[in-house]
Amino acid sequence: MEQYNQDFGDMARKKSEAGPARRGRPPAYDAETALKRATETFWRTGYSGTSLDKVAAATGMSPPSLYAVFGNKHTLYLEALARYWEISLAATREALAGDHPLDEALMLAYDAALSIYFSGKGTARGCFVVGTAVTEVAEDTAIRNSVAAGLRAIDADFEARFRLAQDKGELKRDADPAALAILASATMHTIAIRARAGARRAELRELARKAVDVICGCRADAH
Repeated sequence: MEQYNQDFGDMARKKSEAGPARRGRPPAYDAETALKRATETFWRTGYSGTSLDKVAAATGMSPPSLYAVFGNKHTLYLEALARYWEISLAATREALAGDHPLDEALMLAYDAALSIYFSGKGTARGCFVVGTAVTEVAEDTAIRNSVAAGLRAIDADFEARFRLAQDKGELKRDADPAALAILASATMHTIAIRARAGARRAELRELARKAVDVICGCRADAH
């Protein structure tokens, strides 16, 4: 979990340690750092509210250099969105993949999500997808496709864990893993929104715990 927190939470610190920004195209090995700084900027002000000049200032690259490395703002944002999905889905999968009992595995997944939502400095940023992509899906096919694919992946990961729990006797045979997966995913989405709206981390963790209690009410040993 700490790995994913560092992936997002250390961006601002690395930027300050880098010293004054230099214009021009950076070496190839700086592309990942530039992408992280661009992601930070989109995360703060959203896709529509972020100009290429603003991204250039954050990365220390001129707009022509940004275009040469990443393409236009749209392609840069899609790359940032894909990178976010990669990291956040990996965090969820790592949490669900262990030998922990179902309720513990679910809480590990929510704790991993909270580490991302509360990464960085200042107020909680919530989920990059919820905070920046959802507002664009009605008009932007590429962003909509990315969001839809990511949501399907989250649902599939939870469903696979519930089917495993069912096979191991942790869930009743008549439990619906697909429906439980949607409920588990919805819990992740609501804590992301509430984090962005200012809810405290402890409050959101308690909300997640209560959702886990409801989900695990379908356990084979539940009365």
